[in-house]
Amino acid sequence: MAVRFGACVLDAEARELRRGGVPVHLSPKAFELLLALVGNRPRPLSKADLHGRLWPSTFVHEANLPNLVAEVRAAIGDDARRPRFVRTVHSFGYAFAGPAAEGEPAPASDAPHPYVYRLVGDAGAATLVEGEHLLGRHPDSVVELRSASVSRKHARLRVSQGQAVIEDLGSRNGTFVRGERLKGPARLEDGDEFTLGSVRLTFRVLRAPDFSETA
Repeated sequence: MAVRFGACVLDAEARELRRGGVPVHLSPKAFELLLALVGNRPRPLSKADLHGRLWPSTFVHEANLPNLVAEVRAAIGDDARRPRFVRTVHSFGYAFAGPAAEGEPAPASDAPHPYVYRLVGDAGAATLVEGEHLLGRHPDSVVELRSASVSRKHARLRVSQGQAVIEDLGSRNGTFVRGERLKGPARLEDGDEFTLGSVRLTFRVLRAPDFSETA
């Protein structure tokens, strides 16, 4: 059986999360966390319960669980400040709170996703799904940025409908779009360059049939 919520389908048997018909990568622990929250909805699960499910008989740092929650939220397009699905139960744990329905998993659509999003730069390249992405030196960043000029959580990129909005997260060296340091969110369109500290990246929007790894 699969569970549908928002634009997502969680297929436990196939161990697959799809969003907008497109498979979305989740680390094994993040996938197990999402399964646990969805399977027990809407009942909140305590942090101790989740630690026991995800790391039985193993001591892990307390920050690991919030990091997994952030990974899940990014994958399903949820916003920690205004969550639709994964709710923080303060001083207790987390709960899946959004509307969801069970049913047979639908076959993947043969129709291509209308857009493919890319970040390209000297630091590397990454393909993005629609939703919210962290940029920085943090392990959850969608691209590996090792420059000391980049903060761990430097900027947030929200991708949707053929464009993106970038927002600085209080970084030390700033985020620059078209040569100006951001003081608030800024829109990015295909071909726009932006700079995190001293690292330059280009945001690309491609029609799915035109996509190639060299784009």
